[in-house]
This record gives sequence, C-alpha cells and structure tokens, in this order.
Amino acid sequence: MSEFAFFRFSSNKMLTKEEEEHKEEIVQLTEDVLQAKGIQCDASISKIPEEELREILERVRELRRKKKKQSSVEIKEEEAHLHNR
Repeated sequence: MSEFAFFRFSSNKMLTKEEEEHKEEIVQLTEDVLQAKGIQCDASISKIPEEELREILERVRELRRKKKKQSSVEIKEEEAHLHNR
C-alpha cells in the first residue's frame, strides 16, 4: 500500500532526491500516516486527490524530522554520558 503511495509521490515529482534515496524509510513512515488516516488499500490511494497526497507527504516529512531530531538528541545524550565518566 505505501509502496503505491511512494510511487504516486515520485510520479508527481513530490519527493526530494534525498527522500527518493531513503525509499524504505519514506515507505514505512507513509504506512504509519496512511494507517492513522484509515487508508488501507491501493484503490483508496489511487483515488486520493493530489492536494491530499501532498498533505500526507507533509505529515511523513514531519514524522521524519521528528525522528531525526530524537536520534540526534539521543546521540548527544550518549556522548555527554561518556564524557562524564
């Protein structure tokens, strides 16, 4: 299902080069967003208007930024813990 959404993002030239290179991560986050919206099949995705598709991609990007920020904070905390030893 989210593979098809990724294909629609790509064919509509909505993805950045970096997002295209991280397909698996985008697909997984898209899956999470689609499940939260109650979209569960390719047929539903194919009927989504481009504007709603853009909204879904923006939510994917928000989740991705949040995930990256959390990872960055965790790394900094680990480094601080190691320096305090």
